[in-house]
Amino acid sequence: MQDDGLFDEEVAATYDDDGGISAPELVDPAVNLLAEFAGGGRVLEFAIGTGRLALPLARKGVQVEGIELSRAMVSRLRAKEGGAEIPVVIGDMATTRVERRFSLVYLAFNTINNLTSQEAQVACFLNAAAHLETGGHFLIEVGVPPLQRLPLGETILAFDRSESHWGVDEYDVVNQNFSSHHIWFRDGSYRHFSVPFRYAWPAEFDLMARLAGLKLKDRWGGWKKEPFTKVSDRHVSVWQKIAD
Repeated sequence: MQDDGLFDEEVAATYDDDGGISAPELVDPAVNLLAEFAGGGRVLEFAIGTGRLALPLARKGVQVEGIELSRAMVSRLRAKEGGAEIPVVIGDMATTRVERRFSLVYLAFNTINNLTSQEAQVACFLNAAAHLETGGHFLIEVGVPPLQRLPLGETILAFDRSESHWGVDEYDVVNQNFSSHHIWFRDGSYRHFSVPFRYAWPAEFDLMARLAGLKLKDRWGGWKKEPFTKVSDRHVSVWQKIAD
């Protein structure tokens, strides 16, 4: 597989510059919760990327491996201290297999939405379950679709407006898809980047989990185990593999 998809070298080169995902106050709670669910066992990250979570998790003594579609992202991981020691298989997280079992498989920061069909998202849950030991856990972090913020009949929702960046989500509520459009302003010029997604509600993810032989164990509104409520804008959900 030679195609890095949407996460090519241009995207990989600046991916870690986003303080909205890389700041220690955001990374540390995620790493602490992941280490808790690892329970001393081996961990597999789907879409490991540049190692934003995997590297600090490995520094805690957790054995981490990864699956990643983008060679450009893995190259950035390899260039970091400790990155060369983390085994990574290049491939699609919905279908690529690692010939080992893990105590935890996880997928962070809305990446489940990068799979733009229900079929592919179900395949991802099945793939996670196939990698888990009995009693192991599959954890995802993903946003709650913000459709309550859309006026009736509207399709556009801005999520960031600054002097250097505009971010706009464009929703197709009939087909349950959306695209995130980014425009960066730098040195008198601009760059545009769009990413397609498929959104799903927590209840739909629970059904995908059931199809994969997983049972919901916990759901929070964030990595610090905040309560999940009707106004939560994201959820961290954990499902457990009951039996092979």
